[in-house]
Amino acid sequence: MSIIKDNWRFSNDEVKLITKVILSGESSSMSGSTNKIFEDTFAKTVGAKYAVAFNSGTSTLHAALHALDVGYGDEVIVPALTVIADLNVILAKNAIPIFADVDPYTYNIDPTDIENKITKKTKAIIVVPLYGLPCEYDKIKKISKKYGIKVINDAAQSPLAEYKGLPIASIFDITSFSFDATKHMTTGDGGMITTNNKQTAKKIRKFGCLGYKALTAKDGRIRKIKDIFQSPNYSRHDDIGLNYRMSEFQGAIGIVQTKKLKRFVNLRREIAKKYMEVIKECKFLLAQANTDDKLHSYWTFAARITSPKISWQNFRKKFIEFGGTGIFASWKLLYQEDVFKNGNWKKQCPQLYKNYKFKPCKNAEKIQKELLQFPLNFKNLDSAQKSIKALEKTIKYFD
Repeated sequence: MSIIKDNWRFSNDEVKLITKVILSGESSSMSGSTNKIFEDTFAKTVGAKYAVAFNSGTSTLHAALHALDVGYGDEVIVPALTVIADLNVILAKNAIPIFADVDPYTYNIDPTDIENKITKKTKAIIVVPLYGLPCEYDKIKKISKKYGIKVINDAAQSPLAEYKGLPIASIFDITSFSFDATKHMTTGDGGMITTNNKQTAKKIRKFGCLGYKALTAKDGRIRKIKDIFQSPNYSRHDDIGLNYRMSEFQGAIGIVQTKKLKRFVNLRREIAKKYMEVIKECKFLLAQANTDDKLHSYWTFAARITSPKISWQNFRKKFIEFGGTGIFASWKLLYQEDVFKNGNWKKQCPQLYKNYKFKPCKNAEKIQKELLQFPLNFKNLDSAQKSIKALEKTIKYFD
């Protein structure tokens, strides 16, 4: 069997491992060994002791909040500029979202505003290294220690990113990754939580697999020890949990994709460098700011249009006319999305949310309208050249 030639992200290696899973008859991570191999391989690759696979990067965030005992009425600080999943899981725990502003140059959560938003009810902080750029982790760690508040590092866009020489998965207790189709590596859908804490890993695994008490920090294969269940008096579950497991088929893809991850990330860095060279003298485009102590993983190359004379839509239109593959807009801010503004989310816990109010985030509101996201998921540098040239032409057109 051969793979379609243009499907550059996958190869026969993924097909072979999926076929092996099919022939084994073990398609569940509760009995097969493929997910265990994937978890161990990924943990080693990103610099963590433990990894637990999930069916999405949203269920990982849900499990992360559970692991920190976030519940009814607890406040969770979250950047206003991030994917809706970060908000949804807070609401799913009947917790209260507190929106923090972002830095106008890095687009990441502003540590000063984090501290401004802390109250006696604050239970957790979600930080997002946006587009692959590590946050100001030292400042955030100081805040975390000062107030005794745990941090969830939502690194969905940031595999292999580093901060001051450290892999970002090693900095906080919980780091969440996503493997959906847009990410550096993919299992179609899927996610992973990494941690260096054994008890945290065990609690996270239990939450993702119906609270089976036989689960351990390192292993989800409880059907391998069938004899322990064979008593009418045996109680299988000792913690709350949902079914967020990753299948063995996804795990097979994940093993191969993890081996390719360094190549995928390095290619994106190489393409981003070319984009940066194009815009470095441009007076109306401001690229996401980076510093030498941060190793960016570039899920996308992001820049702001700073001239009021150039509309976002016109810039994108010209870029495409000149041969560019396209430009993506930023998400609306979490509190600007229709699902939040219409208040339907309050129905799940009316007594908690009826008097809810939030403070707008001025920086985030400004830059959200200006953000250009240039795709970097090309099979090689040559494939990206048309878009790089298109950006040169577009800048000259508007200059």
